[in-house]
Amino acid sequence: MDFLLASLMVALVLVLGTLATQGEARAFFVFGDSLVDSGNNNYLLTSARADTPPYGIDYPSHRATGRFSNGLNIPDIISEQIGEESVQPYLSPELTGDRLLNGANFASAGIGILNDTGIQFVNIIRMPKQLEYFQQYQERVSMQIGAAQTQRLVNQALVLITVGGNDFVNNYYLVPYSARSRQFSLPDYVRYVISEYRKILLRLYDLGARSVLVTGTGPLGCVPAEIAQRSPDGSCAVELQRAAGLFNPQLVQMASQVNREIGTNVFFVVNAYRMNLDYINNPQRYGFVTSRIACCGQGAYNGIGLCTVLSNLCPNRDIYAFWDAFHPSERACRYVVQQILRGTSDYMYHGNLTTILATIDSRVSALASKT
Repeated sequence: MDFLLASLMVALVLVLGTLATQGEARAFFVFGDSLVDSGNNNYLLTSARADTPPYGIDYPSHRATGRFSNGLNIPDIISEQIGEESVQPYLSPELTGDRLLNGANFASAGIGILNDTGIQFVNIIRMPKQLEYFQQYQERVSMQIGAAQTQRLVNQALVLITVGGNDFVNNYYLVPYSARSRQFSLPDYVRYVISEYRKILLRLYDLGARSVLVTGTGPLGCVPAEIAQRSPDGSCAVELQRAAGLFNPQLVQMASQVNREIGTNVFFVVNAYRMNLDYINNPQRYGFVTSRIACCGQGAYNGIGLCTVLSNLCPNRDIYAFWDAFHPSERACRYVVQQILRGTSDYMYHGNLTTILATIDSRVSALASKT
């Protein structure tokens, strides 16, 4: 009997140790567009891909991975800063076993808040599908560690959602007299997009997300593509800037209202507009030689067309704020993540990532003390 009791005690300790480890592991989930896509579109028949050189030229493997970057993107750098492995694209066959417990990246280049955004790319993972995959992910993990532990893993996870810019660049302003611009004035369109975004955030909450970084749009009119197409003098394109100026404050208001309704801060808005405008307005202060010309591209400001092996390519990516016509370089992304981590209320609404992680850890400790 003593031997049986001792064996049962050892087994119980092992089980509890396993559950504690799983409970304390901080999963990371990513939703959104090309700014945060880590390669899901590589597994889809779509033109919205970054799977050929020179994409990935500064990635550790020096290979194109599907990231729209010369190297790491924002989710990678967040993972690096919090001491976690980069999460795998959800469609990757490598996302199995223990790697599932690290979280997953559901983002897909080209998508927007609205389902008709990015329609020209055809086969992309629109937001309803990303959320469906998140639910499917939880079902997969439940088979591995059980439903209760899966719920804890999701509740204690960090979530990043980056979406909205394409609803202007690849929808409202995609072509002159677009369907949406004929349907809505810009202020009315912004209100409509915000109302649809609210539904997405509430669905994330319903699916268990409790600590969500919600990025606003950057200065949409200041990317090389928009300067090349819409600016006669190299300044930021006025209409796109107006759109961002309307969208971002309403996003903060909407997220604040949702937090009040929930009764606690779940959604933390990232002032990506301010973060990006810092180095766009004063590139030399941040070590860049230019914030107008993309490192990789062709035409005016290297802002016309895609980045390909035939494009102009700068020799030093660290001194260019923009990697291609739309996406910041890895070094610019590092500045953004620095502000996400430690930024003041001018950059982060409701708390920065350092305070968010401390709150998650205190919840975990409180829960552990009760068990």
